[in-house]
Amino acid sequence: MKFLRFLLFPFSIIYDVVTSIRNFFFEVGFFKQTSFKVPVIVVGNLSVGGTGKTPQIEYLIRLLKDGFKTAVLSRGYKRKTEGFVLLNSTHSAEDVGDEPLQYYKKFNTIDVAVDANRVTGISKLITDSAPEVILLDDAYQHRKVKGSFYILLTKYDDLFTDDFLLPTGNLRESRRGAKRSDVILVTKCPVNLTESSKNKIEEKLKKFHKKVFFTTISYDDKTAGSESILVDDLKNYEVLLITGIANPTPLLSFLKEKNVNFKHLKFPDHHHFTDNEIEAIKKEYNDLKSSKKLILTTEKDYVRLENRVEKLSFLGIQTSFLGSCEEFNSMIKNHIQ
Repeated sequence: MKFLRFLLFPFSIIYDVVTSIRNFFFEVGFFKQTSFKVPVIVVGNLSVGGTGKTPQIEYLIRLLKDGFKTAVLSRGYKRKTEGFVLLNSTHSAEDVGDEPLQYYKKFNTIDVAVDANRVTGISKLITDSAPEVILLDDAYQHRKVKGSFYILLTKYDDLFTDDFLLPTGNLRESRRGAKRSDVILVTKCPVNLTESSKNKIEEKLKKFHKKVFFTTISYDDKTAGSESILVDDLKNYEVLLITGIANPTPLLSFLKEKNVNFKHLKFPDHHHFTDNEIEAIKKEYNDLKSSKKLILTTEKDYVRLENRVEKLSFLGIQTSFLGSCEEFNSMIKNHIQ
């Protein structure tokens, strides 16, 4: 596979030329960008998937929702509806996408909407809901909107500085795109990240002249959904693990560290499960031998599966900063104020 990607390197050069021209046209005003009086905070990355955008959006929601009228706008990846949709209690993941539905169900004081046309979506939110701040999910390359603050995520063990453009690597655009960011978050770091490791990463990123923060993923101490089980007690269960996310490796490692006996059924990111797949999941569960057994999934997958699979639980996650988060929090609040 790596050799095949190497052979595709000439296409990466073409891809670089095309995306660089596009970005240049936006920078010089040949392509129109729309800015808004309401603060628009953009969360995204340079690479394809798996950097922790969803928990980072949720971190921002928790930070802002009690002090500012907050709204989230997403494109609603793989949804079956079109145009602008403001989420309500009747919507399913198929209607609006799994991540927007997750935000809506967890935070009942914010507005969540989907629209592939972010300019239209923001305009509709401002007209209909009058938010004081709008969070844009996965919109770093959506140049038609000129955000007021850009948060760039890059994964600890897969930094964009070490990657190449598609199709040789996983970058959506050149590393130069990092210059548009206001802050860089290195995500999914080990909890025990050393100062030496931090310094090495900061050295790689210093040419972009951005403040760098380090975050990790922390898992809830118990499951939610059909059963509430302490994570430390999961080792007493036979677990059928279902994932449909870009990078399940951190979850697998976490469960192994907790000595959980699990069988893993892996599906593509944002996967819409067919009836046959649901039946296969139920059969796998019924075939488990233990009297104490559990179907476990991620929170994002749960919103797509909860009405189709009984005895389904999920393990929630949150973004946690390594070291003080106060400087980052102040940057965001001061920007809005």
